[in-house]
Amino acid sequence: MVGSKLPYIALLAVALYVGTKMVLGVAWYVISSRRLPPGIIKRSGCMLPGQHWGDWNDSQLHPTIQKLMKGYNKYLRPNFNEGPVEIGMSLDIASIDAISEINMDYTATIFLRQRWRDSRLVFPGNGNESVSVDGRLVSLLWIPDTFIPDSKRSFLHDVTVENRLIRIFSNGTVLYALRITATIACNMDLTKYPMDRQVCTLQLESWGYNLQDVVFNWTRGNDSVKGLDTLRLAQYSIESYYTSVSEAVYETGNYPKLVLHFALRRNVLFFILETYVPSTLLVVLSWVSFWISQSSVPARTCIGVTTVLTMTTLMMGARTSLPNANCFIKAIDVYLGICFTFIFGALLEYACAHFCTMQHQTLEELQRDLLRDFRESNGNGSILPARCIQPQQPVEIASRADEKDEREDGGRTRHPKAKSLDVASHQTGLKVRKSGGCVDGRCVSSVRQASRTVAHVFSVENPHNIDRHSRSVFPLAFLFVNVLYWLYYLCL
Repeated sequence: MVGSKLPYIALLAVALYVGTKMVLGVAWYVISSRRLPPGIIKRSGCMLPGQHWGDWNDSQLHPTIQKLMKGYNKYLRPNFNEGPVEIGMSLDIASIDAISEINMDYTATIFLRQRWRDSRLVFPGNGNESVSVDGRLVSLLWIPDTFIPDSKRSFLHDVTVENRLIRIFSNGTVLYALRITATIACNMDLTKYPMDRQVCTLQLESWGYNLQDVVFNWTRGNDSVKGLDTLRLAQYSIESYYTSVSEAVYETGNYPKLVLHFALRRNVLFFILETYVPSTLLVVLSWVSFWISQSSVPARTCIGVTTVLTMTTLMMGARTSLPNANCFIKAIDVYLGICFTFIFGALLEYACAHFCTMQHQTLEELQRDLLRDFRESNGNGSILPARCIQPQQPVEIASRADEKDEREDGGRTRHPKAKSLDVASHQTGLKVRKSGGCVDGRCVSSVRQASRTVAHVFSVENPHNIDRHSRSVFPLAFLFVNVLYWLYYLCL
């Protein structure tokens, strides 16, 4: 039974053997048909024979670079244990995109170029011969750890590839260039805003290498910085710039530092048209009320209130783009405060003039009432000639005159100042009568003089003179304050 099945078992074994050979042959053909270059490292961990430097192999590098990379250690700086490395730097300022007074910083795009000499990279050739390699080869070389200490945000441009440049010269000099956009802090003094002048800096320091390891210097002094002369900004103009070499002192040691100083002068023309001219015109508009009659209360009140509200709105709009800091009393705040004071003063001027006018009219009415009462009392014989009156009689006559005035008033409440004027007039009448020789005309004139004296003390003689004087005082005062303002902020 078993012997009859042996041919089938042998046939099955032969079929499995042939099938396995065919599968292995097809697999080998597929693998060999891929044509993988030698030295490529696969993700599975297998690799074909070849020499590698990081992610690069010898077949992907220039022969000169292959020779230079043999035995090269990128973790050791040039001149290790032999002295510091001199690194020359230069800048191209491509643009200054934004200058923010609120955040006190500016955003700039710069081309940073660094040069140093690495004796390990010397290759045969004249001094000007160089090899330009892909920027991604920076991972194979030692490069300085330069950084911007005042940078808030920065990034390296990577469209379409990372904006790096590596160039190696035959004498071992390495040129390394980057395109960077950074937001850099700038301490600003806004006390003279918008007539201010700001000095900002761009600092370059070494992060880990101190002065015993690397030394920074500008390759050509002030000429190492390009682009600032032709730069055009929205609100500023670049007044001047210069470079300096310094050192940064920290707890961990002294580090090399290069500084670019550049002065920015703000263009004040925009603010003159946007803020100074409108506020000045509002002050002039408030003076129009001086030529309007004091009886036109709605017109003058409307002009005063409208100019005050408009000036308030202008002051709020001028502060929207500035930091809300109490430590800065800016020049524009001072001018807007001056304009608001003059506008509010014009409104108060009308209030005072109108009050004096009403007061003057009230006193004139009281004076006429007093003279009328005196004439009426003199006409009916209540007041006798002084030579016919005994010393005690004037008081009685005055009391009878007071009673008559109260009866004529019909019980209405009299003005307090009217009572004071009546008392003053009675006292004046008593003095005249006691002195003797008082006739009717003299008594009337003395009463009138006394009432005028009292009116002169408590009121302006002519309230319309307030407007007349304001027409010249307000413009002259505003002109004088403007002269002082512009002399202080422009010349000092």
